[in-house]
Amino acid sequence: MSDALIITIDGPSGSGKGTISQRVAQALGLALLDSGALYRLVALCSIRQGVDLADVAALAAIARSLPVQFKPTGEGVEAFLEGESVGLAIRAEEVGLVASQVAAIPEVRKALLQRQRDFAEPPGLVADGRDMGTVVFPGAQVKIFLTASAEERANRRFNQLKQRGESVSLPRLLEDIQARDARDMNRQVSPLKPADDAIVIDSSQMGIDEVQDAILAVVDNRSPD
Repeated sequence: MSDALIITIDGPSGSGKGTISQRVAQALGLALLDSGALYRLVALCSIRQGVDLADVAALAAIARSLPVQFKPTGEGVEAFLEGESVGLAIRAEEVGLVASQVAAIPEVRKALLQRQRDFAEPPGLVADGRDMGTVVFPGAQVKIFLTASAEERANRRFNQLKQRGESVSLPRLLEDIQARDARDMNRQVSPLKPADDAIVIDSSQMGIDEVQDAILAVVDNRSPD
């Protein structure tokens, strides 16, 4: 890991960190870790298996034995669960809401911690999540905290879902995002917050190219020769 360039991109749901992380990883030729996908996969398995969210031991067991593979694609990394492509399934709103609750469970986070760290191999890694810079990779050379207003994030999600043909309510999406922010920021373990040495970028009024350019500029200025 010492020879790997680690770039962490943390932020709240809907801030665009997933898309930006993919673009930065591709631009720099680095591997990509979508940590949120791991929690969504735990959530998906728990839903499919009918596991109660109060059953912490069962959820931690799912996290430890998660039969997942990540395979690179032209657009990033695709998740496979026991050989089944679940990229779309884990992006469902129901799964996202459960994932936010699962991610607040210390035993689940502990079970996934080393799994995430194992992704850090030369030449480097772009790690996307909520505690990448504060907990998982505290020694990362570049730390970004990407945010946007709750209203802007709700609008982005609304447009995404409408393009998929899904019937959605913008007020409900805003309510869900605000509730998820509250859970993520107030949980006892690994709360959502910028690392002390992170660069905070508010993308509310920025286009995706502007955000990418800003992050690459930080990498140019911070990464060792």
